[in-house]
Amino acid sequence: MSRRRIRPEELDLWHQVARTAEPMHPVQPCPKPAPIASPHAANPQPDRLEGATPSPLQHFMLGQKAPRRDPLHDVLPGLTDRMQVQPITMDRKAYGKLKRGKLAPEARIDLHGMTVDRAHGALSGFIMRAHGDGKRLVLVITGKGRRSDADGPIPVRQGVLRHNVPHWLTIPPLAGLVMQVTNAHNRHGGGGAYYVYLRRAR
Repeated sequence: MSRRRIRPEELDLWHQVARTAEPMHPVQPCPKPAPIASPHAANPQPDRLEGATPSPLQHFMLGQKAPRRDPLHDVLPGLTDRMQVQPITMDRKAYGKLKRGKLAPEARIDLHGMTVDRAHGALSGFIMRAHGDGKRLVLVITGKGRRSDADGPIPVRQGVLRHNVPHWLTIPPLAGLVMQVTNAHNRHGGGGAYYVYLRRAR
């Protein structure tokens, strides 16, 4: 089928109809974007007067408005509390005499001034020899320790040996030889010494 050309009168008729026609979905013009306000326009700052002195900054400390909390890094109970809750594994009557300082230690060792490694070895040898000799009650002197002057980010407990000795006595090779560990009476050193009650040698 061949396409015929549009005659001029038909084209004029089309233009007349197009001018009178209304669109079914008129195209809405796009709204103009709102101008972006300058951050300085909302709160205009007055020009600084020449020669005017700026107001001084108030003194503040970092974190002064932070909520106060107790230190969270020291979750381990105090040494005295831990020693008091230990179960009594020796004879209760003998334990009562021990706590009152009525039992005399059969041997003693003083760990004052030793490094942690040297003290651990010396304690192990002492306990093994005392147990082999059939001794039952020995005294381990640690001292209360000096408070460290270095305030570092990692807390350090006062009295390293005082805190380590009870632990060493409850792990191999000494755990099988020791029956009871408790703080010594004041006459035998108080908080700077421990009574160590040994099991019977077989």
